[in-house]
Amino acid sequence: MSCYFLNNYQRAFGTWPLKNRKLSDALQCAIESGYRAIDTAQMYQNESETGACVAASGVPRDEFLITTKVKPANLEQAQFLPSVEQSLKDLQLDQVDVLLLHWPPANGDIKQSIKLLNEAATEGLAKHIGLSNFTSQMMRDARHLSDHPLVTNQVEFHPLLNQSTLLATAAETDIPLSSYCSVARGEVFKQPLIQEMAIKYQKEPGKIVLRWILQLGVSVNTMSTNPTNIKNNYDVMNFTLSSVDMTKLQALTKQNHRIVNKSVVPWAPEWD
Repeated sequence: MSCYFLNNYQRAFGTWPLKNRKLSDALQCAIESGYRAIDTAQMYQNESETGACVAASGVPRDEFLITTKVKPANLEQAQFLPSVEQSLKDLQLDQVDVLLLHWPPANGDIKQSIKLLNEAATEGLAKHIGLSNFTSQMMRDARHLSDHPLVTNQVEFHPLLNQSTLLATAAETDIPLSSYCSVARGEVFKQPLIQEMAIKYQKEPGKIVLRWILQLGVSVNTMSTNPTNIKNNYDVMNFTLSSVDMTKLQALTKQNHRIVNKSVVPWAPEWD
């Protein structure tokens, strides 16, 4: 089983785009609320602050699952491992729990980056390795190329985007998905169906969305600076959506509202 689905790690607190006091306040609240999976990245430029918050929390190191990601500029041989070593220094860690490739190489050739990712694991810099923003075919190729298990492919995932192809590939390759943009930057709250289900289940709309994602076998990353929302996003394990309501929510994915596209990230691959 992927480390993302062990204990309470399937609910992670994402740190983008937080910095400074906003980051420390939000992360402290998240940890106090029960979060033990923390997600950061080289591109976020907040690894040092994240590491300091975790170290100051008083929670034992072995209770955390810390994920960081190698940025595209560091995918070459000369930069890769030194950049991971710098991330560990910034995070105040001897070993990161999960190291992801933040994006596949712009040219689509993943062979070298998968090799370097494996080297990071072999050298003990990362306990687990995985992917982010990889297409279905890239997932298949990565599994073939990797000597170490790939514990996740972190992708945009919410009820307004059809990711059924990636879900099928996750089952095929045994590389589970994890979500970012889990509430579509607030767009899900404009959906009458989600508001209706919130009333039906007597839960906040965000909980309906996160529960739908979890019941599909996808772990969730959420970010908020609002203490109430931080706690609500974590407290989603005490109810279950019916199969009928899961299907109704699935119908919303026909909208194919993708947030992270080439207009936002020019080096993004051609999505499934």
